[in-house]
Amino acid sequence: MKAIAQDAYGSADGLELRDIARPVPRDKEVLVKVRAAGVDPSILHLMTGKPYIARLALGLRKPRNPVRGWDVAGVVETVGAKVTSFQPGDEVFGSGDGSFAEYTCARADKLAPRPGNLTFEQAAALPVSGVTAYQALSGKAHPAPEQKVLVIGASGGIGTYAIQLAVSYGAEVTAVCGPGKADFVRALGATEVIDYTSQEITAGKHLFDIVLDAAGNRPLSLLRRVLAPKGVLVMAGGEGGGEWLGGLGRQLRGYALSPFLGQTLSSLIAVVRHKDLLTLKRLAEAGTIAPAIDRTYPFSEAVSAIKHLETGHPRGKLVVTMSSAPAT
Repeated sequence: MKAIAQDAYGSADGLELRDIARPVPRDKEVLVKVRAAGVDPSILHLMTGKPYIARLALGLRKPRNPVRGWDVAGVVETVGAKVTSFQPGDEVFGSGDGSFAEYTCARADKLAPRPGNLTFEQAAALPVSGVTAYQALSGKAHPAPEQKVLVIGASGGIGTYAIQLAVSYGAEVTAVCGPGKADFVRALGATEVIDYTSQEITAGKHLFDIVLDAAGNRPLSLLRRVLAPKGVLVMAGGEGGGEWLGGLGRQLRGYALSPFLGQTLSSLIAVVRHKDLLTLKRLAEAGTIAPAIDRTYPFSEAVSAIKHLETGHPRGKLVVTMSSAPAT
């Protein structure tokens, strides 16, 4: 089968379209024929092997799985011996290790039926970013009506879902994003917008009850200054920090400080789970959330999609579609 793969950690220039063996599902896995794959920042960590601590899970000297990608939407091809929840022909979405390929294996508990009102491309934009936003707000922060919520990185994948979810809880959202994106985040439900290139992040008249940092590059001291005395900070992005620990260093400092403060300083490493995917499916079918897709790329241009993610600051998600994939 065709796949986007790399032999060594490094830049997107090390990725290539190549022929590799089709994966075989283990007992609790499902083989999915990929129809679309989402592109999210975690792919950059997979590709570069940074921060270095991530290599404990990814492979110390080179990637254990050379194929990139997590988000997937497609059709079940075969199922493992112990899988009873899916059968060949089912349309699914979720997380599979190595989704930039014609086929990927995914654990059955990391998949769910595709939302009926979403295309494969839209469904592929939902799993990792949607689950992260949902777990950050529903699992950590619990927004309430009229609470003030600050979303940093609001125009990215996590941020676009976080705005919609916070608004659905009745909260008032202030979005932090780059220039030219104010109308975009307002259309998602934000009532106030801060352009980080020209404005300081401040709380104005009211401190924020919840701060969701999906960008990961603001000092903890700044985030605490705009957070209410009993407020909740959720650090869901780890793009800052050094090469060894990345954003983990800031998160650890938050955990160390939190027991001595009225504020709750928490971090999140999201885990895609079947039950949360079912919740996202329900929310999508109800119209509560909708994927915001900046652009789709044909499979042959998947490397360009990753380069766009690195440098282009897309509005919402990027998606690779297999509709033009070469025949096996």
